[in-house]
Amino acid sequence: MYDRATSNRLLYTMFITQSLFSASNIAVFALVAIVAVKLTGADSVAGLASSTQTFAQALAALPIAVVMGRFGRRLGLSLGYSLAALGGLIGIVAIVQGIFPLLLVSAALIGMGRASGEQARFAAGEMFPEGERARMIGRLVFAGTIGAVAGPALVAPSGRLMESLGLNADIGPWVGMLVFCGLALLVTFFLLRPDPMAVARTIANTAGEKRKHDSERPARPLAALLALPKVQLGIAAALISQTVMTVLMVMTPLYMDHHHHGKEDISLVISMHTLGMFGLSAVTGYLIDRFGRIPMLFVGALTLIAAALLAPVSTNQYILAVALFLLGLGWNFGYVAGASLLADALQGEERARVQGVNDSLVFLAAGFGSLASGPLFASGGYAAVSVAGLALTVGLIGLIFWLGRPRVEAEVEAV
Repeated sequence: MYDRATSNRLLYTMFITQSLFSASNIAVFALVAIVAVKLTGADSVAGLASSTQTFAQALAALPIAVVMGRFGRRLGLSLGYSLAALGGLIGIVAIVQGIFPLLLVSAALIGMGRASGEQARFAAGEMFPEGERARMIGRLVFAGTIGAVAGPALVAPSGRLMESLGLNADIGPWVGMLVFCGLALLVTFFLLRPDPMAVARTIANTAGEKRKHDSERPARPLAALLALPKVQLGIAAALISQTVMTVLMVMTPLYMDHHHHGKEDISLVISMHTLGMFGLSAVTGYLIDRFGRIPMLFVGALTLIAAALLAPVSTNQYILAVALFLLGLGWNFGYVAGASLLADALQGEERARVQGVNDSLVFLAAGFGSLASGPLFASGGYAAVSVAGLALTVGLIGLIFWLGRPRVEAEVEAV
């Protein structure tokens, strides 16, 4: 029988571990470009470690999802935290020994760990009835706020601690990654019981005869699952929202620097962006459950359009802060609603496999979007980046109308 108290306990457990990982990952991200330049003496490699992490995350998402589908969320998340902790250890060695290739290995392992950690949001959704999934996914996404606040705050104190021990100050964030992910591993392995997938099966078996029959049938082929309109829309929403957010966000600091803004102004704008991404997750999750996935996807797309239109019209830091807040909020709607659509459309092992494909596509797109944003900015300025974001978002609106129309929803329910 479904026990809500168990689901709540598991959600709080994952919130703690996600907060630990998010804080350590952002702390590493804050310093990795600087460390890369120190190890090589070349500015040209500044973004290589971050790109390595992004592409490793994309490539690892599907294999880790297969592991989760077969062995459960607990072991899959434990594997991810183990890889991230190992990445922290190798990063320490890379910095102490001055070996740049080892720093890239560290980044790849941390990216693999993040691929696992990102799928915790799906686990959060599947542990609750359909009408509450978006709220619970939103609550777990809110853990990113903890990381956004604590991560940058860890950099300086961890460096001072390393210096007091007679070590290189730069290794502080990587020591944090090793320690925090080690803790996350222990908490997940010992406390994430029963497995969230077992809870999901219990929900399916008590939700009526149709769901019971669905939960007992063999998993459908991946190609058949990807042909479902609801699955296609869920993936498209997450992919486009992530890409639009990435291309605009990564060029904003450079745009502000070209207009002579200082670090304080840039920090304000990025902080507002982070608040939009994570700070209102519980509210957006509630709205998605209350008013439906499709209507709130449309709201999210309109919010992204507003951000893309507003961002290039002024160099004022407060206007940019509002634009980047809207950019983060639009991403949040697309990210949470897309994850909720996938959780609604699938069952059992199907969820893990399709969610792995989803994350692979999303982060590959984000990686290529990040790479493409530089040439776009160089050729047409910030306006060109915004136009690209607008074009992608208009395409998402078309997909919402096409794949989310009532006839298609009826077809999905019949499959």
